[in-house]
Amino acid sequence: MRKISSILKKIFIFILIILFITGFSSSYNSLNLDNLAFAVAIGIDKGTSNKLKVTFEFIAPSPSSESGAETSPVLNTVECSSITNGINMMNAYLGKKVNLSHCKLIIFSEELAKNGISDEVYSLINEVQVRPSANIVVSKCNTKYYIENSVPSLESLIPRYYDIFPNTSEYTGYTCNATIGDFFNALVCNSCSPYAILGGINTSDYNSNSSENQISDNSTIKSNESPITGSRVSQNIGLAVFKDDKLAGELNAIETICFLNMRKEVDSFLVSIQNPENPEETNSKIDIYLTPNTTHKITVNLVNGAPYIKIKLEFSGKIYSMSKNSQYLNNNILNSISNSCNNYLETQFSNYLYKTSTIFESDINGLGVYALSKFSTSSKFNDYNWLDNYKNCTFDVEINTVIDSGFLLTQT
Repeated sequence: MRKISSILKKIFIFILIILFITGFSSSYNSLNLDNLAFAVAIGIDKGTSNKLKVTFEFIAPSPSSESGAETSPVLNTVECSSITNGINMMNAYLGKKVNLSHCKLIIFSEELAKNGISDEVYSLINEVQVRPSANIVVSKCNTKYYIENSVPSLESLIPRYYDIFPNTSEYTGYTCNATIGDFFNALVCNSCSPYAILGGINTSDYNSNSSENQISDNSTIKSNESPITGSRVSQNIGLAVFKDDKLAGELNAIETICFLNMRKEVDSFLVSIQNPENPEETNSKIDIYLTPNTTHKITVNLVNGAPYIKIKLEFSGKIYSMSKNSQYLNNNILNSISNSCNNYLETQFSNYLYKTSTIFESDINGLGVYALSKFSTSSKFNDYNWLDNYKNCTFDVEINTVIDSGFLLTQT
């Protein structure tokens, strides 16, 4: 009896080994890392011989590189009728299966975005490997050129750079963390509109003495038009605004700051205002470091059927730029600077809001959410058609800033 039990036990173990080997052999063949090509970025342009031209950026480890060392980007482009067909053809070309689970950046060309990108966004969202957290960019140049020039200068790993740069929105406000998940949600939303990071290539020579290259206000910079030069010529400054799935226009740096403040997605930012001590000197500016307070308030009412939106924002500020003869410890001077800052911000926020409503007709801030309470049912809100009525908005902006002197001078 003991012999029979021992034989049965051995047979059972043998069967388990066979099942284990059989089960994992096919998995090894299809899912082995050696058989996968991981794309870290996808660029989508309007095709010449087909509907689309899709560029994939892969990272191939250098033969001599060690773990964590710099890797070499590999770009491959295919003309195709859809993203799905493009991936399928790329599988055949590479001899590997394209995997999108590590894709950090999805770039659409400006030309394609103007014609509408809903089909491509829906296809990408339907692809189970694409993460909703992947950032979406609209490039003012063709996407292959943008990717080729997005070589990080302070990071050894390209995917790491793609992860980090959108986070600068938290302390500059010059760009935003726009994801394809948020873009898709806005496409199917009846109270908000989509947006994306504005990308581009700076090829201008701002070191020349040409008057057309001189920038009087750094707050108006955006990708393709900024005075920044360096080893990396790609830039991500500003915002691409969509009406439905079509590109409606662009926002510059200060307008993007306004956008982020309305969404409570910026921790701090810098503005340059006219120095009230030298109101006649155009170039006499004061740099103010502002921190939004949590008490800002947005209310929406309907007046004769048109939206009336009141916005109240509060900021705490410190003076960054100092000069020898400035009296920034004088309360009267500080109050004057606070008033100047209030006027500047009220103008910028009002201009931004009317630009989105009357020019772009796009509620990228989702202000329609604040109007929901004015309707007894969701069907009545749908019948009102907020996105069509957003162009009829009237805005009332109130800004209150409390300015201290510089960080060190207040403590001495």
